[in-house]
Amino acid sequence: MDTLSYKTISANKATAEKSWIIIDCNGKSLGRVASLIALRLRGKHKTNFTPHADCGDNVVVINASKVTMSGSKMDTKQYVRYTGYPSGQRFSTPAQEMAKVPERVLEHAVRGMLPKNRLGRALFRNMHVFASDKHTHDAQQPISINA
Repeated sequence: MDTLSYKTISANKATAEKSWIIIDCNGKSLGRVASLIALRLRGKHKTNFTPHADCGDNVVVINASKVTMSGSKMDTKQYVRYTGYPSGQRFSTPAQEMAKVPERVLEHAVRGMLPKNRLGRALFRNMHVFASDKHTHDAQQPISINA
């Protein structure tokens, strides 16, 4: 019997071909950049995408402080966090977060687009966000991606 045998190739941590990419957020919309970053972190752009494995790329994000939001979202959108103490609910706007830690707004957007499990936490560690255009990953020779 002469039949063709097609095997589904499943990627794992050892066989995943991870590369380093760099994304410039200068003047880009927050949601569009965040969805591109989440897609690259997850590895959905690859032909050997495997839902249960970390087969995405390492992403270096620069100029995170220059990301934009349409409309009045910078002042009306609210981030909610809880300190763990009674009446410890704290609210902040993206404008307040950008003034303190500009990387946090982009990190919050990308984290919401990743799986809510240990794989999502592992994927999030592959993202390196910098507020300015200077970064510490020159040795990895990241490839620039147009967002």
